[in-house]
Amino acid sequence: MPRFTDPVLHAMATRRSLAKVGPGSPSDDELRDLLAAVTPVADHKALRPWRLLTLRGEDRRRLGVALDAAAGTEREPGEVNTKPFRADLLIAVIASPRPHPGVPEWEQHATAAGAGHLLELALWRAGWGVMWRTGMVVNAAEVRELHGLADHELLMGWLYVGSIDSELRARLGATPRPVLDPTPFLGALPR
Repeated sequence: MPRFTDPVLHAMATRRSLAKVGPGSPSDDELRDLLAAVTPVADHKALRPWRLLTLRGEDRRRLGVALDAAAGTEREPGEVNTKPFRADLLIAVIASPRPHPGVPEWEQHATAAGAGHLLELALWRAGWGVMWRTGMVVNAAEVRELHGLADHELLMGWLYVGSIDSELRARLGATPRPVLDPTPFLGALPR
């Protein structure tokens, strides 16, 4: 992997999705600070067609109930869906398109995804482990209702955020991921 001296490029090149994160999470004040790096996301006509919701504590249990209802999963009394408890903080990434004659909805969804990914990079750079998760029922009625989504909004998934174990952090630094060949991703117009 090329070694980048620029800290932003280095953070981008070394970012990993961590399926398992540890306890702890950034505070809402820390998230607000990181959002300063997210708000400049490419956004045609500056519509800001995205929003974020934090899920902590009891909200994660409520999400588990909604996910189970959407999937038709029945649990024994006292049993809970553990998926939302994989991290202390979940951040729902929501595309919230605004009507505009010059900016189609798909472009606004792309902006929302860009904001989610920039937040993922900012969290990674700040030392947090992150995994963007979705699933087949992400926009099921029960899940949408829990998040208070309007009809025009799209839940794009959740960033699962937590600490990174020091041993894992050391392993990640010592074993760089293989570099993808950029050739297939860059081309020119056909002649």
